[in-house]
Amino acid sequence: MLDLPSKVKLLSSKLEAKNEKSATKVSNADQEPENESASLKCPACGGTSFVRSFERGEVTCTNCGLVVTEKIIDRGPEWRAFTSEERDKRSRVGSPLSPTVHDRGLSTIIDWRDKDAMGRKLEPKKRIEILRWRKWQIRTRVHSSMDRNLAQAMSELDRISSQIGLPKSVKEESAVIYRRAVEKGLVRGRSIESVMAAAIYAACRTQKVPRTLDEIARYTKAGRKDVARCYRLLLREVDVNIPIADPIDFITRIGGALELSGTTQHKAAEIIRDAKKMGITAGKDPAGLAAAAIYVASLLENERRTQKEIAQAAQVTEVTVRNRYKELMKELNIEVPLQ
Repeated sequence: MLDLPSKVKLLSSKLEAKNEKSATKVSNADQEPENESASLKCPACGGTSFVRSFERGEVTCTNCGLVVTEKIIDRGPEWRAFTSEERDKRSRVGSPLSPTVHDRGLSTIIDWRDKDAMGRKLEPKKRIEILRWRKWQIRTRVHSSMDRNLAQAMSELDRISSQIGLPKSVKEESAVIYRRAVEKGLVRGRSIESVMAAAIYAACRTQKVPRTLDEIARYTKAGRKDVARCYRLLLREVDVNIPIADPIDFITRIGGALELSGTTQHKAAEIIRDAKKMGITAGKDPAGLAAAAIYVASLLENERRTQKEIAQAAQVTEVTVRNRYKELMKELNIEVPLQ
């Protein structure tokens, strides 16, 4: 015979196991009577009727009032739903939607490894059947002209973003901008590559990621003129808030490529701030200004880099670096010590 504490402990474990099985049920009240099976009895009076209170986390016998279980956990959702439609709307399980996939990630794919759930390889006859399923699955995922357009555009987005190392936030913003362009019919009569490249450049500007139009156009089949034309079109037709490009955003990237110290990069940022106060940054290429500021800072901090090296890191011409360098030296009255 088990003593009373042992019976309470055994009954508590059984009730907790039953709570886990019924966690998906929707509770319409804080307390609900629980008619347990005959095997679960109150250790004090032998009753089989219990009340489960999720607010207090207790299971109480309705006959004698003994609390047989406490600190129970409700593993169900925190929301209530009364219809299947409400349950589907409020449910938050499943993979998140992604604008970088043409169908936002709602469809499924058939794995290409041809293995069953146990990891065993399929028989040749079954592999041929799975191959046919996979082919039709791909066809059903892309069944309209808009789906084909988005699928090609998102493939182009993946290719460019991987080549120039764009973060996930920029990829998602690029996809959102491109989808707006498709909804407004701006892609019709234009190449998908040029519109997507323009969307990527606009996303880089909004997310303040230092990438130039020339750099993005270099990785596309479309020319720079087409990308620039599509970018101006997006600014006119699509609701995109493009901030003014800040030369300071380019300093870390250029300085890292040149392996400059933090002191030199900080000095270059100070030069840019002084130039802003003087009003000599307006209308200038931010990458060229950042390159010139880094060149001046490298001379002042004795971490000399040639104009050619800095121009290659900033992806501008040496003439641009030289012209911006002269302007900064003249307007800010900077004197470089001779070595």
